[in-house]
Amino acid sequence: MNLIGLDAAGLARFFEKQGEKPFRARQLLRWIHQQGETDFARMSDLAKALRDKLASSARIEAPVIVGDTAAEDGTRKWLLKVDDANAVEAVFIPETHRGTLCISSQAGCVLDCAFCSTGKQGFNRNLSAAEIIGQLWLANRLLEGERPVSNVVMMGMGEPLLNLDNVIPALRLMLDDNAYGLSRRRVTVSTSGVIPGMDRLRDECPVALAVSLHAPNDALRDQLVPVNRKYPLRDLIAACNRYLDKAPRDFVTFEYVMLDGVNDDVEDARRLARLLRGVKAKVNLIPFNDWEGSTFQRPPLPRILAFQSVLLDADITTTVRWSKGEDIGAACGQLREPVPA
Repeated sequence: MNLIGLDAAGLARFFEKQGEKPFRARQLLRWIHQQGETDFARMSDLAKALRDKLASSARIEAPVIVGDTAAEDGTRKWLLKVDDANAVEAVFIPETHRGTLCISSQAGCVLDCAFCSTGKQGFNRNLSAAEIIGQLWLANRLLEGERPVSNVVMMGMGEPLLNLDNVIPALRLMLDDNAYGLSRRRVTVSTSGVIPGMDRLRDECPVALAVSLHAPNDALRDQLVPVNRKYPLRDLIAACNRYLDKAPRDFVTFEYVMLDGVNDDVEDARRLARLLRGVKAKVNLIPFNDWEGSTFQRPPLPRILAFQSVLLDADITTTVRWSKGEDIGAACGQLREPVPA
């Protein structure tokens, strides 16, 4: 069994089956996630007999790095082989006062959003909890400084809320003081609007929530984000308000990729302001990042700023988020799934 993906409860069950005390889970969490240790023989506060037993019955294994690319702005992208047919990408974004790791939850994506490179690759499979948390484990080992990742965003490849059986244990490891000790405010899950998953996340492991919105009405969103046909905006906004009952932040972040001539004029902004009226919201406007084969373009800056101005005038906190790592295909919407050699 690969122990890297087991949260505290999962490790306690593992040790119980081994005839060991549940407190061993806390010890092992610290060795794996705080010390980055993979060799049971070096876990000095475990009895030798237990270390030998673990060596014969378990392993600690993260995805294999098959690509490591750095951008001019300091962004770093890793290509991680998860099996013989699939690889995923994780991105580290350094900033002055924080380091953010963007994590993938699936190999490919089933949702096929019109402007997203990942969706055009199709869907292969869910990542395991070990493959998800392994991205954070690797980043902390590879980056300089003590525990350099201060924030995690599940905005990489895939729709996290379609893989909650594996995402939730990974989130619990991120939050566990014996593992990574991140606050719920510093862990963000992004969704395209999978409402049953939003409700489950709210009940089982509420963290900061980001919703990929991208359109101010159902007609346009049906085209850009096909899952809207199943979970339309009225229901989505209601789910966001439910989520806020237990959310660690007092707002939901709405991501809005700006597409030239598609969703970017001032009337679209007015519609968006009306849609979000009464919702505790922050809007991130994301100028489109180009990728090979796309038919979309980034709007001119004056149109982006005019759109932002309408939302600000409506008292909606709104920022223009210029993605980093565009020169290495690491920006929002650019992640791809090359088949590893």
